[in-house]
Amino acid sequence: MAGVLLLLTACTSAPRREATFKPSHSELADEPARAPENAVGTANDVLFRAMALVGTPYRWGGNTPTGGFDCSGLVDYIYRNAANIMLPHSSRGMASIDGLKVKHMDDLVSGDLVFFSIGGDISHVGVYVGKGRFVHAPNSGGTVRLDDIDGPYWRNHFAYGKRLLD
Repeated sequence: MAGVLLLLTACTSAPRREATFKPSHSELADEPARAPENAVGTANDVLFRAMALVGTPYRWGGNTPTGGFDCSGLVDYIYRNAANIMLPHSSRGMASIDGLKVKHMDDLVSGDLVFFSIGGDISHVGVYVGKGRFVHAPNSGGTVRLDDIDGPYWRNHFAYGKRLLD
């Protein structure tokens, strides 16, 4: 975990890419994780809290590590405990709160919420942890897990990200 902290800290001094160049996620995997410039410490707290919950059982309506999590319960728990931000307990409710909308996966930074849709309706939320990965509580698989956002299912259902830390 200390290595992740160093990577996040190191990335804030790295120069920004030109807007005309959009790296693929395979290229991003070779770069340090990025965090919002003014919220590196809070983004680290969110990242560590999210990673610590990997393996926690899935439970519909759940919002605690002992009782299990659904997707929105997990995200609310992470943000409430790591950033002192209370969020609605639904992915649609979270999608409607104020924050910078991040339309492209390549522009996500650690701590961003990531939203997925089916048929145009927001149906799932997770927390982007950097380097093309996000933590979420899917209803299939049985536990909170870390997934590649550029995997076939997630890439095809990605709606947008939302930056609350900045």
